[in-house]
Amino acid sequence: MVTQEQRRRQLAREKFLRQQQRRTEARQKAKVRNSVIASVLGVVLVGSLALYTTGVMKDDKDDKANATATTDPTPSAAKDPCDKPAAGKVGTQTWKKEPAVTIDKSAKYTMKLATTCGDIDIALNASAAPHTVNSFHYLAGKGYFDHTKCHRLTTNNIYVLQCGDPTGSGSGGPGYTLPDENLKDKSLKGGVYPAGTVAMANTGQPHTGGSQFFLVYQDSQLPPSYTPFGTVSASGMTVLKKIAEAGENTGAGDGAPNATVVIDKATVAKS
Repeated sequence: MVTQEQRRRQLAREKFLRQQQRRTEARQKAKVRNSVIASVLGVVLVGSLALYTTGVMKDDKDDKANATATTDPTPSAAKDPCDKPAAGKVGTQTWKKEPAVTIDKSAKYTMKLATTCGDIDIALNASAAPHTVNSFHYLAGKGYFDHTKCHRLTTNNIYVLQCGDPTGSGSGGPGYTLPDENLKDKSLKGGVYPAGTVAMANTGQPHTGGSQFFLVYQDSQLPPSYTPFGTVSASGMTVLKKIAEAGENTGAGDGAPNATVVIDKATVAKS
């Protein structure tokens, strides 16, 4: 017969065995759980490395490439392609009325602008724009254009060099105005003044031309309200393009030319 003491010891041993079994099972469960966690972490780490090597590094390269592509290089200062102006002063004379038309409308006239950037030869259309050509013949003979700056260059949508203002402000003139002429010239197709055209500037109102004129160095979209009266020669176009390539001083497409364009001498001759 089992004594009470033996029974107590047996119960204690069974309890110990049960505890040991529970601990063993717990350790086994923990081991399995840790293995699963390790496996998952391994997948995550591998995936992360893959993302880093294929994604982040690629983005970094792309960012560098994009930075290289989108960062504008520091623009270099435009060099003045023109020479120093000849000695002399701009005239200040003005007149109360348009000079009488004395040119031969059936003859050929040419205007030569001897500028600091090169000579610009222009064939004038006396038959189509007699008042305008006559005025230029008169003003050139008076030395009106000599030593004057071409004060405006446009490089956006409209491509012209504007000259003929002794004040250099864009508001000067000879004191009289000219009638609009030749506005239905066949060369003005589709509202375009073709490259090489020489035309009168005005205030935007009819018959307000004076002495300011513009030379078109590239086809320009303009309403047919500016008297076309001449055509620039091939060599003159080379000079104009050189001036245009130097740009204008605002960076906005409309300002004073970076090139120092001064008309040292203007002459109009019958050819």
